[in-house]
Amino acid sequence: MCVTYMTEERLMIQQSARDFAMNEVLPVANELDPVQGDMPRALIDKMAAQGYFGITIPERHGGLGLGCFEYCLVSEELARAWMSVGSVIARGNGMIGMEAMSEDWQAEMLPRVVRGEMLGAFAMSEPDAGSDVAAVRCRAVREGEDYILSGNKYWCTFADEADYVTVIARTGMPDPQRRHLGLSAFMLEKPRGELPAGVQGAPIPKIGYFGWKTWELAFDNVRVPASTLLGEQGRAFYMISHGLERARAQTAARAIGLARGALEDSLAYAQERRQFGRPIGDFQAIRFKLAKMASEIEASRQLMYHVCDAIDRGHRCDKEAAMVKYVATEMAERVTSEALQIFGGAGYTKLHAVERHWRDARLTKIFEGTSEIQLRIISDHLLGKAL
Repeated sequence: MCVTYMTEERLMIQQSARDFAMNEVLPVANELDPVQGDMPRALIDKMAAQGYFGITIPERHGGLGLGCFEYCLVSEELARAWMSVGSVIARGNGMIGMEAMSEDWQAEMLPRVVRGEMLGAFAMSEPDAGSDVAAVRCRAVREGEDYILSGNKYWCTFADEADYVTVIARTGMPDPQRRHLGLSAFMLEKPRGELPAGVQGAPIPKIGYFGWKTWELAFDNVRVPASTLLGEQGRAFYMISHGLERARAQTAARAIGLARGALEDSLAYAQERRQFGRPIGDFQAIRFKLAKMASEIEASRQLMYHVCDAIDRGHRCDKEAAMVKYVATEMAERVTSEALQIFGGAGYTKLHAVERHWRDARLTKIFEGTSEIQLRIISDHLLGKAL
């Protein structure tokens, strides 16, 4: 049976996002990424005007009320131009703890998210806690009507330009048998362009993912109101886990966008670049590379469509989400590397976007759960959890 995922509405959404990415995002990326410049606020405002921060937010709160499928369609298109822009829309659609908010809080906050006025950063990872979320050591101690936060955070992207930071901290003593219990989430509102009050930090010198800064943060007895607690105390692990399927599908979409950018650039270059009196696209070695790249991209895209459709239908698909995240990100590294090879020495310069796609593709195998974590999830479903 042939399954057709692309409705007329989805095709329109895809084409609109493609036009926006190529006309508004790509020129900015080509200008700023080589000099490690930050994406301008004007671009973020244009994204808000397109509704990209509210794709999955209900219509009653000003959003588009669409699903994971449309979210990933737009993410692929934006990432094809600049992955950082494909990622920034998660600062609205990928909010941690939205379901835990009261209806009044959602009614007050979510319209601001849709308008791009309330975009967040996420502080969970630490120097010794990455894939192992249960190893978080940052502490939050109740003191009257406040909590006192102490500890270090790592890999907090957008901490300066966000309007709030969601911080995962330990409010309960770890149980060796159930280490995931005792984690809580706090929402720290802050002025845009600054770190939260009392928090010190420094940008991490990355090799890619430019367009915004990624921070190391230090919380030294930072006092926050108890009202900033998201959901129930001690149950943030479940809150985080709840959104992982959609987050991993979106990471797959970003990886596919990067790979597609590399393919499209390679196709153009193969017809322009001449060696031995003919375009290099006439040589079988290049033609076969391009054919393999296109096939791998399409295979990953179809798996992503299947997973997104399952998520939107309400099916549990943590195994399938891990599969598409693994398959698409591994594919993106291979495809972007092959693209750089097609460009030859020109690809190893900042004169072409292919090196950007290559650098950013490498990151997709790490964030939102490394490839090794995805394989562990998949194998646990196949074999049961190892002792």
